[in-house]
Parts: sequence; structure tokens; C-alpha cells
Amino acid sequence: MLDLATLDFSKGQGVVTVVTQDARTGDVLMVAHADREALEATLRTGEMHYRSRTRGLWHKGATSGNTQRVVSLRADCDGDAVLARVEKAGPACHTQTETCFGPGLDDPLAHLDALLASRATRPAEEGAPPGYTRRLLGDRNLRLKKLGEEAAELVTACADGDSTRAVEEAADVLYHVLVALLPLGRTANDVKAALAARARR
Repeated sequence: MLDLATLDFSKGQGVVTVVTQDARTGDVLMVAHADREALEATLRTGEMHYRSRTRGLWHKGATSGNTQRVVSLRADCDGDAVLARVEKAGPACHTQTETCFGPGLDDPLAHLDALLASRATRPAEEGAPPGYTRRLLGDRNLRLKKLGEEAAELVTACADGDSTRAVEEAADVLYHVLVALLPLGRTANDVKAALAARARR
């Protein structure tokens, strides 16, 4: 975790810039400032605290419920900025948008993850036939069968040297992989974390 001794608060008149990023999607949620007291509170509680000109010491989400749980804190090369990767409990912006820069979800896999999660939890419309995703989630054998079929189609496209089809089949495989992981309580973020752990070895 962050070593406050590595930070230079003097450049920003007692504060450092904090770039807050959604650890799941990679979206930049907001840019704020923090002094030593705010960062000490962040480290102590595991939730983001900032220093605001109007609010003073500011525990993000203390009143709105839109808290930000710290995943990691990292100083930049000059020690005058911090990258805060967080898991957010609600919109990051006071305007109730997901980020202070717009809707967010720039990561297509994260967008797909969120869509699948909503399909899994949203009640089916009365009298309407279940959609494809809901059918897969409700039938383990169908779910695994389709995953195998899509993987075989990707292999065939690669063997044929058909790059366009291979990309399309790879997208199908990724969709079916995420659907297969969902009942296990896992998401694309878990896959990314596994890849990141391998990259650090």
C-alpha cells in the first residue's frame, strides 16, 4: 500500500492530486485532492477520503452512500499525485453520473459483465420467453455445451486462417466464458486479476 513518506505535499500547497479509477472497469471516476490527513484516514478505514476546499476532510459517500473502497493506492514518479483504484458503491459524480467525465464503462468486457449481471438479477417479464443469456444461466448443460461449441468454432476459424471470423468467434467465446463464470460468482475482473498476477511473476 502507499507509503506517505514518498509523497511531496509541498508542490500542491499541502495536497496531492488523486486520480480515482474504477478497479473493475478501468474508468477514471474523478480527480480530487488529498492532504496527509485525508490519506491517513483512507489507509486507516480502507475507504477514500479527500481534502475539499468547501468540505474540508471529505469521506466520499459518507452522506450519499456512494463510497469508494480502496483496492490500491500508488504514487506517481514525482510523488505529487496518487492513483487510487477503487470499488465504488454508486455513482462517483455529484450529478449522479457514473463518472465525472460521463457514463463510464469504456471497457467492453466490463460493460458485458455489467450487462450479464443485470440480466441474471432482473426479473423476467411476465409471459415473455426468456432471452438467450437467461436461458444459458438457467441451464448448466446448455451453458457448457455452447461454450464448447464456440471454442471449436474459434479453433476452426484459426485453422482456416480466417482472421475476421476468428475475431468474431473469439468474441463469442468470451461472451460464453463470462456467462459460464457468472454462476460461480466470478467475473471478467477475476480473469484480469489472474492475468495480472501472472504478469508480475
